[in-house]
Amino acid sequence: MTSNDRYLARGPRVGIRHFTAADRAEFTALARESAQLHRPWLFPPATDTAYDGYLLRLQEPRREGFLICELADGRIAGYLTINNIVHGAFRCGAIGYGAFAHAAGRGLMSEGLRLVLHHAFTALGLHRLEVNIQPANDLSIALVKRAGFRREGFSPDFLFLDGAWRDHERWAITAEMVPGRGN
Repeated sequence: MTSNDRYLARGPRVGIRHFTAADRAEFTALARESAQLHRPWLFPPATDTAYDGYLLRLQEPRREGFLICELADGRIAGYLTINNIVHGAFRCGAIGYGAFAHAAGRGLMSEGLRLVLHHAFTALGLHRLEVNIQPANDLSIALVKRAGFRREGFSPDFLFLDGAWRDHERWAITAEMVPGRGN
């Protein structure tokens, strides 16, 4: 990465970078355009105020946020956050993510997820990442399966989303499970 390269990592079609205030208009417009794709699983910030609050939370030391952008034009294809980061002996975090409608089904999130995994297991020094997915969210489950995550359990009434407590499957990956890696 050169000093003027805004991407933390690049793949063939996407790069990952941190969120900025300058991304507010594009991100919120894409969130509104993608509401039908996201419901009932996901509620990304769709207003300026919600985005500003989200960006502020991403500055906390236990969080990292990444935009997945198409290299051809820089357009945001999706995003991924690592939350509840714990270092020390645990070296773990919980991820959440979403694709925007124009990017869905094109493999951009798979590529971006691989880039974030590499970044998390190298630059961030993490060993394990977990994701909790509602059992009927077939597209999200397919994404983590392609990336090599394993299903580790089921958590009833795990998260309060869209007005109700929702069951989730717990999926995880460790640095050793990523092809070409091994700590």
